[in-house]
Amino acid sequence: MSKSARSSTNSERPLQIRDYSKQIYTMETNSDNSTGGPFIIDEYNLALCAIVTVAMQTSFFIIAATCKFDKVTDFAGGTNFVVLALLSFLLAQTYGVRQIVATVLVCLWGIRLSGYLLYRIIKIGEDKRFDDKRENCLKFAGFWIFQAVWVFTVSLPLIFINAKKYNEGTSFEALDYVGTALFSLGLIIETIADQQKFNFRNDPANKGKWCQAGLWSWSRHPNYFGEIMLWWGMFIMSCSVLTGVEWIAVLGPLFISLILLTLSGIPLLEKSADERYGQLDSYVIFKKSTSPLLLFWPRLYQVLPSAVKCLFCCEFPFYNNIGKTSPDPEGATPNEGTGIARA
Repeated sequence: MSKSARSSTNSERPLQIRDYSKQIYTMETNSDNSTGGPFIIDEYNLALCAIVTVAMQTSFFIIAATCKFDKVTDFAGGTNFVVLALLSFLLAQTYGVRQIVATVLVCLWGIRLSGYLLYRIIKIGEDKRFDDKRENCLKFAGFWIFQAVWVFTVSLPLIFINAKKYNEGTSFEALDYVGTALFSLGLIIETIADQQKFNFRNDPANKGKWCQAGLWSWSRHPNYFGEIMLWWGMFIMSCSVLTGVEWIAVLGPLFISLILLTLSGIPLLEKSADERYGQLDSYVIFKKSTSPLLLFWPRLYQVLPSAVKCLFCCEFPFYNNIGKTSPDPEGATPNEGTGIARA
């Protein structure tokens, strides 16, 4: 190659480098200036939220398994929701009204529930849900894996709301108002129900009795009713922005509803209560006249046909264990921990 050709080629390289740098800068600017802050791994930050959830639950599991105590179990679940809410909100950097309201609501719920459950377990001492798991590392780990799935899945509506692609400024639509109202009402119901049952259990005069105080006289599990309501409220808020594959966010409220209604929530607590009080006529009358979930006037509920109770009030046949098991008057009621196993 001639000296002049080499000189020409060398003189073009700085221009090419400058053009390439300019292209990169332009791409970065375009990705940030209209849709919010940079995203990590994917545009919804789903992967990052999943990684943070696994890291948090693994860390708390190591602490709980090593020390063999239950003080951090439910605290880890509630605080994980708060961390995901703040993480997804701050990464987006869009700060829309919907995003602010949704994030604040979830943080209020998580802080309230975590603080309440931490105080209660410190007062109680141990969680009887783990009596058969503490010495079995695999069984104990199974709970923490399930809790990680619970936190991430139920958080999906909020994660999508906080996605950086939804920079809609002051937009707050009808569905947002409905969702906010449902979440707020559910939070109030859950908070009141938790406090009423906590006060009931702390009264020595109520030892050996089932709770019929306040909301518990209208529903056998009013705090579950509040929790299911608030997560459906969050999903309704997310409906204002969801498109295409984002509708998988419905898995959030479906998951919490399924868990509480059919697996580790109401079924376990109903079985325990039936074993403990099923031989008492007053308890049988209470159960027949009190809705398992919805807040319902007892006198009206008592006269409803069984089919109506099952279809519209969640009075499923497997909730009735009276006469199927041996009485256990000294048996302990399952602890009411997180949304996974709390009543």
